[in-house]
Amino acid sequence: MEHTTIPGTLTLPLLVTSPADVSRLKREVAALSDYLHQQALRTPGTTQAQLPKVSRMLDELAAANGLNLLDAAARARLAAFLQDTTAQAPVVHMSFAVDPSSAFLQKIVQWFRQTIHPAVLIRVGLQPSIAAGCTVQTTNQYFDLSLRRYLQDHRQLLVDSLVAAAADAPAAAAAPMATVSAEAMHE
Repeated sequence: MEHTTIPGTLTLPLLVTSPADVSRLKREVAALSDYLHQQALRTPGTTQAQLPKVSRMLDELAAANGLNLLDAAARARLAAFLQDTTAQAPVVHMSFAVDPSSAFLQKIVQWFRQTIHPAVLIRVGLQPSIAAGCTVQTTNQYFDLSLRRYLQDHRQLLVDSLVAAAADAPAAAAAPMATVSAEAMHE
C-alpha cells in the first residue's frame, strides 16, 4: 500500500482518507494506551483482559512508520501526529452522485497528496442530483464537474438539437408511410 510522507513527520497511508478516519485512529490509540496503562498497574498474576484488536488502518499506520504500538513513546508520538493532522491537514469536500468505492477514493487521495499536499483528507458527500461526475470544494474554491452543470451550461445546444430532431421526425415518419401507400397501390 502506498503512502505519503510529510518531511519531518510520520507517514499517512492512503488507507486513511478522511477526517473521520483520523478521529477513529485517535480514539483507537487512546484506547490502546489506556488498556496498556491499566495492565501495567495490575498486580502480576491476576487475570488479564484480552489485548484489544487494532484496526487494519492503525496496523498499516504503525507499519508504514515502523512504530511498535506496545511502546508508550511510539504511541505518544503517533497520538501527537494524529492531533496535528486533525488541526492542520487541508480538507477537501467532494460530492458524488453515488458512494465511491474505496479503491477509487484511494486513487483520488493519492492524486491530491502528490499534487496538492501530502496530508490532504477527503470528506465525501452524496448528492444524487448531480447525475454523474462530482463537485469539489476547498476552503476558498468550488468546482462543479457534474453532468448536471454540463447540461445546464449547454442547455441551448441541447434545446436546438431536440428542436432539429423534432423537425426531422415528421418527415422521417412520413417517408415509411409513403412507401407503404405506394406498395398498397401496386397490389
